[in-house]
Amino acid sequence: MNSRKKEASGSNRTRGNDRSTGTRIQEGTSAGRIYGLIPVIEALRAGQRQIEQITIAEGGKHDRLRELLDLARQKGIPVHRLPRPELDRAVGSSKHQGVVARTAAAHYRDAEDLLGSLDQMLARGEPPLVVGLDGIEDPRNMGAILRTAECVGVDGVFIPERRAVGLTDVVAKAAAGALEYVPVARVTNLARLIEQFKGRNIWVVGAAAEATMTYTDWDWTLPVAIFLGSEGSGLHRLVREHCDQLVRIPVVGHVESLNVSVAAGILLYEALRQRKVAGC
Repeated sequence: MNSRKKEASGSNRTRGNDRSTGTRIQEGTSAGRIYGLIPVIEALRAGQRQIEQITIAEGGKHDRLRELLDLARQKGIPVHRLPRPELDRAVGSSKHQGVVARTAAAHYRDAEDLLGSLDQMLARGEPPLVVGLDGIEDPRNMGAILRTAECVGVDGVFIPERRAVGLTDVVAKAAAGALEYVPVARVTNLARLIEQFKGRNIWVVGAAAEATMTYTDWDWTLPVAIFLGSEGSGLHRLVREHCDQLVRIPVVGHVESLNVSVAAGILLYEALRQRKVAGC
């Protein structure tokens, strides 16, 4: 498409004198974790495990904490702080030295690389079908969306680095193998990502209950990125405002909205239906 449509109705280790450095454990279906300041620093340095996020107990004053924060910033890994009692409860133990890293169950695709693959599709005249997830926090919903995305042949999924669930073990289980096939990338700013889509002539369509257009009225044969919001509040204001078009799924019962994974399935299969009819 050359022009945009004008109207869119660690194991235990020691280092030097550090003797209690924590261990990496797996707890049930929770994400893998690395416990302790030194193990987390070494994991960051080695780069062999993909770290989702790091949580630090408030008030930590270890000399090497700055080193950890610098490494995390360089690698774009979000760092959260919690009062130590809350961190103890969250991990079910106090033997974490105030530092816990959560590792991903699957590798993320580099966002620029994924955008580059979309460029290649466009150059071949193929309309990409992309999904953007804005603040999805329930891992089962995330997994279900990824499973559907794989089934309909979505070309990429983008999620925010902060305030959203990542590729945890629970997500992987709910995705039922889809993480082996669907490329997922993390970005720091969804509004900026939307502008990158627009610059590539990829239309950005957001799902919103207040939209005036019904989802079946949109032309899904176009290059398009579908954005879905969180389970409770939907799309954030900036994301909603940057979309080219908002669409709604009619609801005639008493419940106001559909589960986000169900909504994703409806939208994605409508896109697949229209593309098959058009021979895309």
